[in-house]
Amino acid sequence: MPELPEVETVRRGVSPHLLGRVITGVTVRESRLRWPVPVDLAQRVCGQQVLGVSRRAKYLLVEFDQGSLMIHLGMSGRLYFVAPNTPVEKHDHLDFALDSDQWLRYSDPRRFGAVLWLEGEVGNHSLLSHLGPEPLSEDFTGDYLAARAKGRSAAIKTVLMDGRIVVGVGNIYANEALFMAGIRPDRAAGKISLARYRRLVECVQLVLQRAIDQGGTTLRDFVGGDGKPGYFKQELLVYGRAGLPCPQCRGVLKEIRQAQRSTVFCPACQR
Repeated sequence: MPELPEVETVRRGVSPHLLGRVITGVTVRESRLRWPVPVDLAQRVCGQQVLGVSRRAKYLLVEFDQGSLMIHLGMSGRLYFVAPNTPVEKHDHLDFALDSDQWLRYSDPRRFGAVLWLEGEVGNHSLLSHLGPEPLSEDFTGDYLAARAKGRSAAIKTVLMDGRIVVGVGNIYANEALFMAGIRPDRAAGKISLARYRRLVECVQLVLQRAIDQGGTTLRDFVGGDGKPGYFKQELLVYGRAGLPCPQCRGVLKEIRQAQRSTVFCPACQR
């Protein structure tokens, strides 16, 4: 599943081709996504100019004067630009025609993604209203995270991946940040000191920013491509390296399962 850096890379990839453009047509071939595509979507967006392209958690927001298009890529969704009348493949569910003589195409083999229309205050939407702060924002601090974890017996990795506490820290980056911070992923969240929480937040932000920066340097052209950045070609320190030497102490990295997710850590370096 695309994590926050991957979605941010998609946002950066499509933004230059969308900003200032007018939607001239909408084709919906398959409306049965995770939530149904609105039947009046074309009426809502046609004739409107794109004023902004932003991201909230893993949701992309294409902003217009009257409402916003909210797109979620789900497990396998992708966005890319094609020339008009480019042949349609099996999983190409929507096209948005632009006045630039390009089409923005949405493809999703598993149909776990979504294309929805929002009006009013975006943050009040039921899919967004319960979300915690963005991990790279000023609202996400060590003091904030320590306060939210106070008294909790849940494992710190579980807390870190809870979107109600902070958005977008997926499994890969939670593994990496906890290793950098020297914190065991199964340690009770309520038994970690404030100083260590401040260090953990620094590591979360560093890991995510590095991934976003690397995505920016390896981003492929979204025009005529498949629009799929994939996971960044970065040297992960622990994720996917169970049984291999720890990059710090050279001990063996251990793998456990937490909430049906793979967790890799160093028993010596993380406590």
